[in-house]
Amino acid sequence: MKVRQTILRVGEMALVGALVAGCLSSQRETGAPLSLTARAAAAAEAARVVRVIDADTYIMLSGSSTFRLRLLGVDAPEQDQAFGPQATDSVARLLAPGRVVLVARAGLDLYGRTLGAVLLPTATVAAAGRAVPLDSLMVVRGWAWAIDPNRTVAGRAQQQAAAQRAGLGLWKCGVSQAVPPKLWRSFNAEIKRRYRVGCTW
Repeated sequence: MKVRQTILRVGEMALVGALVAGCLSSQRETGAPLSLTARAAAAAEAARVVRVIDADTYIMLSGSSTFRLRLLGVDAPEQDQAFGPQATDSVARLLAPGRVVLVARAGLDLYGRTLGAVLLPTATVAAAGRAVPLDSLMVVRGWAWAIDPNRTVAGRAQQQAAAQRAGLGLWKCGVSQAVPPKLWRSFNAEIKRRYRVGCTW
């Protein structure tokens, strides 16, 4: 058992090394400042997915300890909100239990959850060594609202606008029908009922 755990840990460290090298190599070649993805990769650790709670909150295992991670950069629909279960299912297919990803931690929120970024290893040969930021993928596919108040993520506003124009995910019924989770939580039961009808993922 100990030998198997050691082999898994060595494999995880090799994955981290390859992904960080891939994310940083293009930066060295161009001399450009590190992108958000590259900075996250440089500060990342390998973690194993234990469970997806909802589209932007997960249980992760790093070493021998588990932690609850709240994904930065997005706000996904609540579970009782239109498209909430679908967004969660979509993310759960990407973050299957046991999958190794990169996690860059960025402190704790008011609820004691770890805040951070998740980088997904890519499977294609052409993109070998590159990591895909989960928050960006969620915005592009219309699974969540982008949260980038300081406009630090290049192209993030355009990603969301493109998903809205294409009617992807939660934008399927139009921008006016997609209620941000912060507003949704303030609604009473009657108002919530009105938003639950007429549009499916």
